[in-house]
Amino acid sequence: MEISTIKERLSLSEVLKHYNLQPKNNMLKCFMHDDKTASLQVNLEKNFYKCHGCGKTGDVIQFIEDYEKISKHEAIKKAESFLLNNKEPATRNVASGTAIGQTKMSALFLEKVYLSFRKGIFNCTPAKEYVKNRALQVEELEIGFNSGQLHYAERRGGEKGLIPNLLEVGLLSLAGTNSRTGGQAYKTFGIKSIVFPLKNKENQIVSFYFRSIVNDKEAKHFYLKNRSGIYPNYPKSDTKKLILTEAIIDCASLLQIKEIRDNYSLISCFGTNGLNEEILKAIKELKDLEEIIFCFDQDKAGKEAVLKCGNVIMRECGNVKITSVELPNNDVNETLQLHDETIFTELLKNRKDIFLSSEKIKVTEAEPKTEPRAEPKTVIEFLEQKGLLQELNKLIEKAGIIGEENSRLLLFLIIISYLNKNPLHALVQGSSGSGKTHIISRIADLMPQEDVLRFTRITESSLYNWGEFDLFQKIIIIEDLDGLKEDALYALREFISNQVLRSSVTIKDKKGNNKSSHKIVKGQFSSLSATTKGETYEDNMSRSFLLAVDESKEQTQRIIEYQNRRNAGEIDRNEQEKAIGFVQKLVRNLKYYEVINPYATKLQLPEKVHKIRRLNEMYQAVIKQVTFINQYQREVKNGFLITEIEDIEQATEVLFESIVLKVDELDGSLRQFYERLKKYVKNENQEFILREIRQEFNISKTQMFRYIQALTELDYIKQTGGFSNKGIKYKISYWDNHQKLRTEIKEFLNNQIQQLKNTNGTQKER
Repeated sequence: MEISTIKERLSLSEVLKHYNLQPKNNMLKCFMHDDKTASLQVNLEKNFYKCHGCGKTGDVIQFIEDYEKISKHEAIKKAESFLLNNKEPATRNVASGTAIGQTKMSALFLEKVYLSFRKGIFNCTPAKEYVKNRALQVEELEIGFNSGQLHYAERRGGEKGLIPNLLEVGLLSLAGTNSRTGGQAYKTFGIKSIVFPLKNKENQIVSFYFRSIVNDKEAKHFYLKNRSGIYPNYPKSDTKKLILTEAIIDCASLLQIKEIRDNYSLISCFGTNGLNEEILKAIKELKDLEEIIFCFDQDKAGKEAVLKCGNVIMRECGNVKITSVELPNNDVNETLQLHDETIFTELLKNRKDIFLSSEKIKVTEAEPKTEPRAEPKTVIEFLEQKGLLQELNKLIEKAGIIGEENSRLLLFLIIISYLNKNPLHALVQGSSGSGKTHIISRIADLMPQEDVLRFTRITESSLYNWGEFDLFQKIIIIEDLDGLKEDALYALREFISNQVLRSSVTIKDKKGNNKSSHKIVKGQFSSLSATTKGETYEDNMSRSFLLAVDESKEQTQRIIEYQNRRNAGEIDRNEQEKAIGFVQKLVRNLKYYEVINPYATKLQLPEKVHKIRRLNEMYQAVIKQVTFINQYQREVKNGFLITEIEDIEQATEVLFESIVLKVDELDGSLRQFYERLKKYVKNENQEFILREIRQEFNISKTQMFRYIQALTELDYIKQTGGFSNKGIKYKISYWDNHQKLRTEIKEFLNNQIQQLKNTNGTQKER
């Protein structure tokens, strides 16, 4: 259907109705940014919209693209489906019925193809044997077989136009010249495979899943291009209990059991990463849904996928009970092959809540002193304990991160934000060899490793080449941000700011001709990056925190002592790995929640803070992350986690150094150098030369030059004489009282929290 035709026939009013959006005085809250007041204006007469907040504007197709965060091509297809589902007003012109007929004809054609596949399975003994060996009943299931001979009907003088249609849907592709006849040769897609139909909301066949029967060991799976549809079909609108399987054959196995068919709806995911947008949307439309039951494989990938998918469903679908079936064999189909079908009745009775069934793991303190060792805890018990952040910080140290107590905890809170809709990012700044790469790498080790992507280098175009959802709910670790070229940095900044990358690419069509296409990559990810010049990037990366590595002598000594103890065999590597594994399980047991902070309007930052708007947003974000990690101890109201004053107090403590950095005109590593310099020089009148400072501080000549140049430009030090061959002499020209400033900021924030406590206490007494 032509785009102009869609725009002519599809009204913005009908699209708004589809999304249950009801403008007041032609205004809506904008969904493209954090809109506190309705700033998006819709013109229903001209089918046009504009946001007065973020400036976004567009027509009816652009609205669909922006609202669903999909590609232009997907938005056009979605708009066509609205028309096909009779979403257009009755007064609209229906002159383009030919295009509608073509779309319906495509579904009818696939129905016809399926009937041929269905006949094929009854005419192929190997296919029937394969299905029988998989404990599947051909008579009861919608299942066919692709022998690869479908297109021969046209060649034998049968149905005209069959081959072009097969080429169009992707069941055939051109394969040069037939050496025997001299005519066109074709390659059949999914040949020698059993076939399962995928259906749309109208229960029409819109695609196929193929499972090869030629070599079972290689487990070959195929889908038609532009896969859409759900297997076995969209669930009934009154569904209360829904079973999700990892594979289509597993779903088919359950579908043939009458007791399950009568009491549950079923949907197959397309593998461990196959909980796609169409399935999620179908689930969200089930208004009576009470429970989702996972029947995934029992291997590591399957178990990890259950937790990940469970979190996605909790985030997208609200307060639905999430359970999982523990199978006696690897998967559903294997269980059916080795047991009577009645076993599933018992397995379903014993299903478990996936967020309440973590195994017990012993947790002990890294350095027990006078306190007794902690008792063994489950992950849930650990998350429910008071003083969670302090205990978590001990676990992080036990996992191998020494010192940096507040920084490591802040980095942990930032990195787990990949589970939320608005992830955070951190830039860890330090001089060469300061340990900045080590700390971000060790924090990443604490996350579920299937969610972590580590990069030493990112090329200019690499971020654009990921799949649409490959970077959804992921963690990105960049070991050397300074090594990225400007184009790569630009792509990264855009990704962090907008959570999406769109690019125009060239692809080849069926005839081998080049044509332009639109590619989209969605990126809900948190990131940690190591850099020597954090402030250079910080301004251009929204929601990015700048942290300085502790380069003090004391921290260096702590690291050296730890290294020596490890080399002497005094550090138990097994205990370290257990701590890492425990934290990974802890992260997997965090459910998605949006957070409401009822005290947000009462919080202020010191007026001396630079870039106070950005820091205020980050302060509120960290408070939400502390509430998020404390979720097993917090009230949930209308699906939202509610922040308590304790969360604000903990967030302030964790973020304090970052707040101080925002007050200071010196960056983190430069401030540390300057404070050491003042301590060494002792008074403003004492002169010094660079060589003695370099030797005393044990830093490189290059790093020394950077510090001195920066302090000179900022008028903190000045040259007082000397000679180039003997050394230039310097004096400190501005002796600030950094410690006093830190104390003032601390008092300001603590007094604010105390006022909240007093006010809250008074209200409770009333």
